[in-house]
Amino acid sequence: VRERAGLFDVSHMGEVDIIGNDAYAYMQKMVTNDVTSMTPGRCRYAVMCYDNGGAVDDVLIYKFADDHYMLIVNAGNTDKDFAWLSEHAFGDVQVINNSAKWGQLALQGPLHQAVLDAAGFEGEIPQKYYTFNDKMTVAGIPCLISRTGYTGEDGVELYCAAEDTVRLFEALLEAGKGVDMLPCGLGARDTLRFEASMPLYGHEMSADINPVECGLGFAIKLNKPDFIGKEALLKPQTRKRIGLKLVGKGIARPDADVLCNGEKVGIVTSGGPAPAVGGNYAMALVSADADENGTWAVSVRGRVIDCEFAPMPFYKRK
Repeated sequence: VRERAGLFDVSHMGEVDIIGNDAYAYMQKMVTNDVTSMTPGRCRYAVMCYDNGGAVDDVLIYKFADDHYMLIVNAGNTDKDFAWLSEHAFGDVQVINNSAKWGQLALQGPLHQAVLDAAGFEGEIPQKYYTFNDKMTVAGIPCLISRTGYTGEDGVELYCAAEDTVRLFEALLEAGKGVDMLPCGLGARDTLRFEASMPLYGHEMSADINPVECGLGFAIKLNKPDFIGKEALLKPQTRKRIGLKLVGKGIARPDADVLCNGEKVGIVTSGGPAPAVGGNYAMALVSADADENGTWAVSVRGRVIDCEFAPMPFYKRK
């Protein structure tokens, strides 16, 4: 994915449609980001919060029309998110869980365009990040293609009817042979998002970790009218997400204690090797006043491993 291209089946992700004349007002209430400037064919990243600011989930919003949005939600949260969205529906708003109808493939890496070229497509591939075209065909299969991904690399995500997913996957796999593309699993996807310091629900954010603490300020518009959780997010935060590079041998696993100047200041949320940059890294949630210039370490099963403060993202595409 970093040098060529990789193909992921991410059909486990959930898709929830928001339809109706009040869809815009409803979206403004439900998510942290502002959807006002979105035009049809645009995507936007956002978070849904509880009243206490904790994250219900992080979502990708697709706008089809003023009265039609689609939310991409994390697989393990689909039922919870659908219930949350349904519970808060008002006016002319329909919340429809269409997850079973969609297949979703992520084609990621600098050579993704060569794979699409070899597969054959009709329509215009979105060139701008966070845009989509829902009137595409790839290898003769109707698709929605968006210029999005969860790898820190350039690429696209393709949505097709669930029954077409295997056919599309096989067509792309065949088309990718010319650039040595490989099929990739969720372990590779996790390493890629970790290198790019992208948060994962249940690790960097959760019902107990709000998006401000998680460092997602770019996706939170506190100057827009009221949204669920806004009041809590306006308060001073007591924790922050940081990056660490392990200097000593070992791997920092989630929930390992993080020490600054010998004192426990937080816990690891994700940890592991970052092959694209070399070395072992960790993301951690620590006290907001922890000294970034201090002496850092993680405690793994009683063994203290020295670390150094590492700016995020650990990997940035050239």
